[in-house]
Amino acid sequence: MSHDKEEDVDPRRGTGTNWGKLRRMSAASIRKGIAANPDANATDETFWKSARVVMPTPKEIVTMRLDADLLRWFRQQRGYQTRINAILRAYMQAQE
Repeated sequence: MSHDKEEDVDPRRGTGTNWGKLRRMSAASIRKGIAANPDANATDETFWKSARVVMPTPKEIVTMRLDADLLRWFRQQRGYQTRINAILRAYMQAQE
């Protein structure tokens, strides 16, 4: 993603939403972009009828040994510990 202005970039991460570009877009342009995004799903009354609040469970601090290349790969991604947790949870649920 390219950024038009330096102030549009989150200074803590150096990447993120280009807020300046978003502010300059028309509502119609934003709606068109959302409609073209296969990952953007509108929520309707049916969705909210079955929706539930899920509170996160507290995490425990652990020490574990991982292969260096594996850890390097995960650390390249923002939120890598959360991602590792999700992968382990998916594996656990697949075994049940």
